[in-house]
Amino acid sequence: MNKSLLQLIVTISETRSFTMASEKMNMTQPAVSRAVTTLERELGVTLLIRDRRRGVALTPIGERIVRIFREILQGYEKIDQEISSEKGLETGCVRIGAFPVASTYFVPKLIRYIKRQYPNLEFTIVEGTIAEVQEWLDNRQIDVGLLIPTDETTDSFPIYREGIYAVMRDDHPLVEKTIISPEDLREEPMLLWKAGYEPPVLKWFESAGVTPKVEYILYNYRTSLQMILAGEGLAVMSELSLLDIPQGISLKRLSPEAYRDIHIATGPEKDCTIAVKTFVEAAQTLFPFQTDREPLIDV
Repeated sequence: MNKSLLQLIVTISETRSFTMASEKMNMTQPAVSRAVTTLERELGVTLLIRDRRRGVALTPIGERIVRIFREILQGYEKIDQEISSEKGLETGCVRIGAFPVASTYFVPKLIRYIKRQYPNLEFTIVEGTIAEVQEWLDNRQIDVGLLIPTDETTDSFPIYREGIYAVMRDDHPLVEKTIISPEDLREEPMLLWKAGYEPPVLKWFESAGVTPKVEYILYNYRTSLQMILAGEGLAVMSELSLLDIPQGISLKRLSPEAYRDIHIATGPEKDCTIAVKTFVEAAQTLFPFQTDREPLIDV
């Protein structure tokens, strides 16, 4: 096995297509098929399941081996970056994963800041739910993740504490209240985000012994805002998702106050490349963590 073969298998696993992998690797499709078949014969196991309708999928052993392949490729990347650094030429690629509002707010600022100092660094960005970002990080598909930490999150540090607010249509009876408590929302139809967004919201309700009446489960904050505007319910949402709300929507402070911390997570520090460490240092410089920061929105 060589670096190109490892990269080929990883690329197939990510694109789920021999055709797309062959284009990315600048190989013919028959050459890709032969390489995979030869590798599987040598290893004595099946790594990939070919399905014309559903695309290519990894077998369980394939998933474990591809994760190891990614770690080996990361080792190659570390070697290349160490050599470039010795020559005074910082190079490399940082694969960033983030949930959409974090990607919008943090990633452009970070890339602009880093490229002023290290123009040869490259970046790739993938967006998904918080749960997906954690999964990509665990599987070594990304180097850095912007996420809300869970008990499974390791090697992370906070960069931003954002407030959480009640969100309702501006003709709702609760608009008359200055501050909203969990008890105020006990009988209200609620919109809830899933896939990693919901723990701080549910914790706020639980603090008062209230179980929210969840009317809809959503995965997109823009959809939530439009559903609220349509009169389909209320929501408890975070600050960064409320920077550009449509007319007709009101925000209210909560009691008790609620917040969530956005973290940057990486793999173990010993496995981080120079480029990844540069990204982390930039995040710590640009976004020093503050618990008493002024909110970005006026409520």
